[in-house]
Amino acid sequence: MLPPGGGLLWLGLVLGSVGSAALGSSATDALNVLLIIVDDLRPSLGCYGDKVIRSPNMDQLASRSLLFQNAFAQQAVCAPSRVSLLTGRRPDTTRLYDFNSYWRAHSGNFSTIPQYFKENGYVTMSVGKVFHPGVSSNHSDDSPYSWSVPPYHPSSEKYENTKTCRGPDGELRANLLCPVDVADVPEGTLPDKQSTEQAIRLLGKMKTSGSPFFLAVGYHKPHIPFRYPKRKIRQSYFACVSYLDTQVGHLLSALDDLQLASSTIVALTSDHGWALGEHGEWAKYSNFDVTTRVPLLFYVPGRTAPLPAAGDKLFPYLDPFDSISESVEPGRQTGDLVELLSLFPTLAGLAGLPVPPRCPIPSFHVELCREGRNLLKHFQVRDSEEDLYIRGNPRELVAYSQYPRPADSPQWNSDKPSLEDIKVMGYSIRTVDYRYTVWVGFNPREFLANFSDVHAGELYFVASDPWQDHNMYNDSQGGALPRSLTP
Repeated sequence: MLPPGGGLLWLGLVLGSVGSAALGSSATDALNVLLIIVDDLRPSLGCYGDKVIRSPNMDQLASRSLLFQNAFAQQAVCAPSRVSLLTGRRPDTTRLYDFNSYWRAHSGNFSTIPQYFKENGYVTMSVGKVFHPGVSSNHSDDSPYSWSVPPYHPSSEKYENTKTCRGPDGELRANLLCPVDVADVPEGTLPDKQSTEQAIRLLGKMKTSGSPFFLAVGYHKPHIPFRYPKRKIRQSYFACVSYLDTQVGHLLSALDDLQLASSTIVALTSDHGWALGEHGEWAKYSNFDVTTRVPLLFYVPGRTAPLPAAGDKLFPYLDPFDSISESVEPGRQTGDLVELLSLFPTLAGLAGLPVPPRCPIPSFHVELCREGRNLLKHFQVRDSEEDLYIRGNPRELVAYSQYPRPADSPQWNSDKPSLEDIKVMGYSIRTVDYRYTVWVGFNPREFLANFSDVHAGELYFVASDPWQDHNMYNDSQGGALPRSLTP
């Protein structure tokens, strides 16, 4: 953990040694990248059609972006999902299904998105929760491979699970539902507020450096505990999303103030979703849409929105709690099914870097390749700007997710089994028509699934059962898989 001044000192030293040589004469024209990764954010945003949530800043970003309506994470738990999306590899390739191994030592020395940008002349910086802290990122957020400077973590992060929630009796408690007066909490601030402040400081430093940058900002909310500044809002999860929206709003407004909006790609996504009572769950840890479907949108200057004129603001800050705030319609959209694995090749292509090649099977010995599709075709200029909804051939597209279990029946560790306890793996296909999941025997020592050892199955038809409440697997007699479960 570095104090703000320490991080900026490191950055100054790096900028003194990083010239434009790595990118040649095009360095001054290179697009910067701001990657925003949110924790546990399902697509409960105004731009995704939610009529209750107040998210005007993210909606405003969506109005200038290409928005993917059907983007899916590869595993609905933090560390495996983040390693997967940041390496462009599936959990069966990273061999990370829990929190207890580091892929570079455990499965392969795979490149990451920030590492690739760093090797192509970018200054790469991490603020907040980007990689999951701990063993899964080598207790270093994958430094020094991925980052030009040591990653920044908010100093108030350590109070996230401590007794900071004042109850009716005046005593402090460690509650999951916890609206707070910010002045009363340790250090008088919250981690996401600190992350925003640090990210804005780094943007200011990069503005004067002349070097292209890749800045990843990871926000903790709406991850539990639901700690956020007191507001008159009913649902704590939605309150956390609105609090998150204020932080995104301040960060994007700084892009305008620093005149970086015309030269910076902005991508926003989440590591996975969150169930709010669906299927009787208030958690993640499943293959259902509510836990695997995530927001995914890209703002690309001059491609998804016109370049701002001198003095214009693309992202003026909007107060989520201002009653006169008007809803903002999303910009370009696509309903094609996509996976977070596509983040790597798509960001590389949008920034003008060579797109890493598709991985061979298996790819454990290949450092730089990607298992996700390149989504650049969606950013092509169309003849008719009136057609804001981009349509591909949806029946050719699928999204894969998976989740491990220790047994067929509930156990104390059913939601988060350690690798050695995994006995069953649920492989799930999401198509435009259905979600099909098959639970098969799994050998954690060999990392092998046995598809002839089927323990159970699930089949849901999206059109008639969008919340996936009615399992039709037995009615279909467990029929042959509609499509191979091998990606």
